Amino acid sequence: MESVKTPIFEGIGWDERHCMKDCFGMREQNFRSEEVIYEFDAPGGIIGILTEGTAILERIDENGSRDILEHLGTGSVFGEMLMFANVAGDHIAVVCEKPCQVWFMRANQLTKRCEKACDHHSRMVQNMFHLVAEKATTLSERVEILSRRSIRDKLLCYFNMQCAKTNTNRFTLPFSLSALADYISTDRSAMMRELKKLREEGVVEVDGRKVTLREPAC
Repeated sequence: MESVKTPIFEGIGWDERHCMKDCFGMREQNFRSEEVIYEFDAPGGIIGILTEGTAILERIDENGSRDILEHLGTGSVFGEMLMFANVAGDHIAVVCEKPCQVWFMRANQLTKRCEKACDHHSRMVQNMFHLVAEKATTLSERVEILSRRSIRDKLLCYFNMQCAKTNTNRFTLPFSLSALADYISTDRSAMMRELKKLREEGVVEVDGRKVTLREPAC
């Protein structure tokens, strides 16, 4: 965990992180690809810190349709404190994409008064508030994409957002093209047909997960 860069440890030194293992009662667990790391309908109020690997935050509705809500890379944090209400009662879970190592802690460890008055405890609480704000921003970006009426517009909106983050016209997809269809909530075959049209028109180039946007349109 010492070498992991994650917003939740921002401003907290390496030595302090050692102390936090005991202070917050953290436990380590490893997962294989496609294993469920965490289910949001399970009791416990747990926060997970992804210290190795990548994972997917997915939602499956009552009809079995799957949506990808977020791609989680090394350093990402997940848990009930960082989720919005699941009003529809869908199954929401974090699923391992590439072999993962996760540090778990109880959410109430953050909110309860620290007996030792540790500086890193206060700092971590501040970092958590920042993470909640970032999650809200991520949600608003996805709402912007899903609000587009056509598959073409959804793709171009997503591509432009990714280019804006890299400040270039090129970026690497954080997941497969198949998973991208789940992320923009559309039929996979229909999305691939639309993507083929965009390539034939010279709007985009796709090489595996590498995407180059030739002309801005969103």
